[in-house]
Parts: sequence; C-alpha cells; structure tokens
Amino acid sequence: MSKDTLGDLLAQKAALEKQIADLQRERRADTINQVKSLMAEYGLTLADIDSRPAAAPRKSSTKVAPKYRNPATGQTWSGRGLKPKWLAAALAGGAALADFAL
Repeated sequence: MSKDTLGDLLAQKAALEKQIADLQRERRADTINQVKSLMAEYGLTLADIDSRPAAAPRKSSTKVAPKYRNPATGQTWSGRGLKPKWLAAALAGGAALADFAL
C-alpha cells in the first residue's frame, strides 16, 4: 500500500480532472466537425435538424360584447369578472340583474 499524502492525491485528482476535461473538449470538437461534414454532404441546415414544432400563434384577446348597461351613466359590463360597483350597489338596493340587460 502506498503512502500518498493528501497533497499528492489532490494533485492526482486535479490532473485526472484536467485530462477528463481535455478529452471531453476534444471529443466534442470532433463530433461537431463530423456533424458539420454530414450536414454539408446532405445539404442540411439547422432548420432541417430542429424538430421542435412551430409555436402555435397566440390568440389575441378580443373584447366581449357588453350584456348589462347602467341607464343612468351608460357604463356597461360584459358579465365576466367581478360585478362593477354600480351594478353591485343597484342589486343590493333591490334591483334585478335583468333590469340592466341589453
């Protein structure tokens, strides 16, 4: 059994990590060159290789037609989201929602 010191082992570890990094860099460069060569041979572009589907176009938000109108002020509400204060106050005062329907 060898009597390596901690310093010796750490130096060996650093040397091995450097060798690993160098080999990975070399293999990566070789692989990239190989891929570029194949792309040139077959006339491929990056667009040919990218297999991700095209992003679906986003739906533009469209305004919803108003369903209720305040006859006093002309304010409207589509019926979506929170009730506006004017409608909530009128309903609390005893009015019916149908009274404001368009």
